[in-house]
Amino acid sequence: MFVDQVKLELRAGKGGDGVVAWRREKYLPKGGPTGGNGGFGGCIYCEADPNINSLDHLANQRVLSAENGRCGGPNQQNGRRGKDLVIKVPLGTLVKDAKTQSIIFDMSEEKEKVLLCQGGKGGLGNAFFKTPRNRAPNKCTPGKFGETQSFELELKLIADVGLVGFPNAGKSTLLTAVANIDAKAGSYPFTTLSPNISYMEFDDFSRIYIADIPGIIEKAHLNKGLGLAFLKHIERCNTLLYVIDLSTEEREDPLQDFLTLRDELGKYSKKLLEKPFIVALNKIDKESSTSTLEMFRSNYAFEGSSLYPISAKEQSNLSSLKEALKTIAQRDGKKYR
Repeated sequence: MFVDQVKLELRAGKGGDGVVAWRREKYLPKGGPTGGNGGFGGCIYCEADPNINSLDHLANQRVLSAENGRCGGPNQQNGRRGKDLVIKVPLGTLVKDAKTQSIIFDMSEEKEKVLLCQGGKGGLGNAFFKTPRNRAPNKCTPGKFGETQSFELELKLIADVGLVGFPNAGKSTLLTAVANIDAKAGSYPFTTLSPNISYMEFDDFSRIYIADIPGIIEKAHLNKGLGLAFLKHIERCNTLLYVIDLSTEEREDPLQDFLTLRDELGKYSKKLLEKPFIVALNKIDKESSTSTLEMFRSNYAFEGSSLYPISAKEQSNLSSLKEALKTIAQRDGKKYR
C-alpha cells in the first residue's frame, strides 16, 4: 500500500535531572558539593532521503519519541545527552502543523535536515549552586521536558515529467519502455494503484525523472475513482506527458479524452494548465489508429509539434519522444532536482 500522508505526535526527550552529591574522602571532611548536571534530552529532526519513495515506514506509527537525557552523577559528572531521533522522508514531503495545516517545511532538497522538536535542558546539580557564601548547597533542579507537537507529513512526488492519462492508456508500459523500471502493466483499468517513479538516462549520463500517476477519470477533481489521492502528485512535475489511447478499443474519442484530462487538471488547479506538455498518441500499432490519428491532428488546437505518435508496446518512435522530453527538461530547468 502506497502511503503519502501520515499524522505523527512527536515528543522530544526530557532533560536529565541534576543530583545532590557530596565529596566523601578520609582526609577531606569538608569535601563539598559534587553533584553533576543532567544531560540534554534528544531532539527530533526530519531529513529528506532520496532513497525513500513513500511514507510507508511511518504508516503504523502515531507517537515517536527521542531519548531522555541521563541524570547527573557524583564527582561533577554530567549526564549523557539523549540520542536524537531522525525521521527520514522522501523528497517532496511537506511538513505541516496538524492543527492549522500550515506548511512549516518543504523537504525538497536532498539530505536537507530540519529541527522539529527541541530536547529539554538538563537539570542542575548542587555543585552548580556553590558560592563563597553558600558552600554546601543542598538543592538541585529537575530536567526540563522536551517539546511535544503534532505534525502531518504529506508527500507530493517530485519529478521532471508526470505521465497523465486515462486508465489502460499505456502509461505503465511506456514507463517500462523508456525508463529503468519494471512497472506493472495489464489489459484492465487501474493496473497502477500507486505512483511509480523512475528515470531516463541519456548518453551524456544526464537523467530525467518520470512519475507514472495512477489513471485519472472524469470528475477526478471531485474525488471520483482514485481522485484527489494522486492528483496532487502532478503539482510537483515540471512537464506533463499526456498519454492518449488511439486504438478506440477502450474509449471512443481520443481527442475528447485529451480535453477531458486537461479539464480535470484545470479544475483541480489552474497552475497545472500552465505547465509545458507533450502528447504521446499511443497504440499506433493498432489497425484503427490510422484514421483516429489524422482526426486527432486535424482538430488539435495546440502546436502540432507537441504530438508524438508512438507504440509503447512495440517501442516504436520512442527515441524522438525521449529527446523532446530531454529538451523541455533542460529548457525549463529542474526546480527540485
